[in-house]
Amino acid sequence: MYQVVRPSRSEFVPIRLHNYHVRLWGDPGAAPLVLVHGWMDVAASYQFMVDALTPGFFSGRFIIAPDWRGFGHSSGPACDHYSFADYLGDLECLLDHFVGERPVDLVGHSMGGNIAMMYAGTRPGRIRRLVNLEGFGMPATRPAQAPKRYARWIDEIKALHRGEKALKTYPDLAAVAARLMKTNRRLPQDKADWLAREWSEERTQPDGGTRREILGDAAHRITSAQLFRVEEMLALYAAISAPTLMVEASEDNLGNWWNGKFTLAEFHERLKAVPTVQHEIIQDAGHMLHHDQPQALARLVEGFLTAG
Repeated sequence: MYQVVRPSRSEFVPIRLHNYHVRLWGDPGAAPLVLVHGWMDVAASYQFMVDALTPGFFSGRFIIAPDWRGFGHSSGPACDHYSFADYLGDLECLLDHFVGERPVDLVGHSMGGNIAMMYAGTRPGRIRRLVNLEGFGMPATRPAQAPKRYARWIDEIKALHRGEKALKTYPDLAAVAARLMKTNRRLPQDKADWLAREWSEERTQPDGGTRREILGDAAHRITSAQLFRVEEMLALYAAISAPTLMVEASEDNLGNWWNGKFTLAEFHERLKAVPTVQHEIIQDAGHMLHHDQPQALARLVEGFLTAG
């Protein structure tokens, strides 16, 4: 199994009626670096990148990586859907708790990258430098789609309460690791075995037996009631004052996900709204580039965050 080089310590923090689980590395007095994970992921996902940081860089950083509400070991009130705005509010309160008024370097992957970009446009003075890892946003929508979107949202909530949105469970850790490797063909066995322990938990089932359950609330599968409004996102992008690093994998994930409904070219056009942006591509990597190429990613992130 993968051997962790730099173990994290855990802290639980009351944030907006939730009990947030946060992984921490380093001295709280050092320069803050915040790492936020993506959809159906956990803060532990960044362990490989943290281990790949150079000793000099790592020693000068206070690294903060939360499990978003409804993921990992964070817990809160029963919920049947999640709103993107809540992530921004949670992030604000987390920064208040851990760093006060100090500006932070913020890194986000996938959904976390979208949240990071939105927050940086909402609170530009709180972000020193910004790194977006494969956080592309969503296809453009039209107001005319609203009636069917709201109807879909209602139908999916009803389906959740009927038990039709439950996440798949697994007989053991080996099955969880196999699932992770099926999703990410570049993920080696040792990392998959380690992630399986962090990504799932053994829980008692209705029949009295035990199975591994993913540490993610099934309510995250509910489609947002709100349409993705490109004009709003562009306004947020334009309000970002921090130098921004956009990191993509060499594998075109948008092409795989959206079948032409949303392309990299379209995202790159949106990215032009960010005042100061550097664009990099990591070779031989898919969407989970912090798993596929943690050393290459660590070098890129370090170089960007320490540039004059």
